[in-house]
Amino acid sequence: MDYHSFFFTRIPDSRTYLGWALRFYDVSLKYASRPQAKGKVERHHLFWQNRLPSYCLSESIHTISKLNEHLEPLREHHNRHEIHRELKMSPQEAWDRAVQDGRYALRPFRRDPWWPYVWSLRVQVKVGIDGMVPVDTTRISIPQTPGRSVTRCQHSDGSYTFLAKPPGQGGKPIILLRYENSPGRKVD
Repeated sequence: MDYHSFFFTRIPDSRTYLGWALRFYDVSLKYASRPQAKGKVERHHLFWQNRLPSYCLSESIHTISKLNEHLEPLREHHNRHEIHRELKMSPQEAWDRAVQDGRYALRPFRRDPWWPYVWSLRVQVKVGIDGMVPVDTTRISIPQTPGRSVTRCQHSDGSYTFLAKPPGQGGKPIILLRYENSPGRKVD
């Protein structure tokens, strides 16, 4: 990847959210220091940026949800049947050879109870003297001692989970409260 601030921080011994989450699972980031290396990734993005608009026009696709139905078959066709001009083989053939030669670094997915919290937006909040914590534009009651810090995890679906301790402090997550971002709806 490149040195974009999403991936890289210029402060020594610090990490971005993504860098921290990957490091939690022992995945290190490798930065492309040369334009040629970055170009490989960028060419692939450009390939799809050039292809998808004309495909949508030819197939009368006007919504993202409709396009999403077509993406997997398009990707499958590209990977199995289109020949790369430099490699003189399909991407699937190139991948199969890399696996056969041991030139890949994929590892199996590891089930982990911390997964949904590692990949959330986290912040430490203090329980107020009234036993409440902030969430969205309101405050809610939480079963925790006033003055204690808890970890508020905001998930991509808009829900929140409050944990007794942040990810990485051993053991399993202790969920104090789960809050769905629907008016008047709280899930314990």
